[in-house]
This record gives sequence, C-alpha cells and structure tokens, in this order.
Amino acid sequence: MDWLERITWTADGLVPVIAQEKDSGDVLMFAWMNREALARTAELGEAVYWSRSRHRLWHKGEESGHVQKVHSIRIDCDQDVVLLRITQLGHEPGIACHTGRHSCFFEELHTTADGQKAWQAVDPVLKDPATIYRS
Repeated sequence: MDWLERITWTADGLVPVIAQEKDSGDVLMFAWMNREALARTAELGEAVYWSRSRHRLWHKGEESGHVQKVHSIRIDCDQDVVLLRITQLGHEPGIACHTGRHSCFFEELHTTADGQKAWQAVDPVLKDPATIYRS
C-alpha cells in the first residue's frame, strides 16, 4: 500500500498538519497539506503546505526565507493529522509566524480586571513582518 493511502484525507483532499520544533517541543504552526504537498515534503526534507487562500502549494519560506527543515513526519492514531518535527531555519532562525514571531500561537486567553475574557499577545515580535515579506 502506498504510504499516502494511509492518510485519512478530508473531503477536500487535505489533512491538517502541526509543525513542532524538534528541540524545544514548541508548536510553531498549524497548516494543511494535500497529497502533493506531503509527497514533496517527504522528498525535499522541507515543509511544503497547501495554501487554502492562494489555492496552490506553498513551500514554507519561499518569500520569507524561514524554511522548515523536516526531521520526521508522523501521523496520529486515526491517520487524520500529520505532525512534522522541524527545525526553523532562515535569515532570522526561530521565526515561524508571518507576524514575525517564533510561533503562530502567540495569543493567550486572559481575564481582564472587569472579569471579561480577552485575547492577549504574550510572545514578542522578533522581526517586523514588513521587513520580511516582499510586497
């Protein structure tokens, strides 16, 4: 059986993917892959995702230079989620998020002084995204 056949793909032919930093264990981002993206990732040893907004393959770092070197590719027990264990490389190593932060999961739910719930950024911007991406 082809290894790609083990994956439980969505009706749209996608699978959710978590990128986890190999050394720290930090979850850096969540994205989607189609068959071609997963096959290219395995072939290149670098993360290639499916961009739902652009409707095309997206080689992580193609614009920013923040490439994800893939150390291992795992699937969960239901074969419907992929986990990439990666090292974040680039001009500014450690930046995975398009906001210039280490991780895309930089907001945390807090209770305000008046008892309301609100999202608060808890991780710093490491580099201004305007200087990372081409316009």
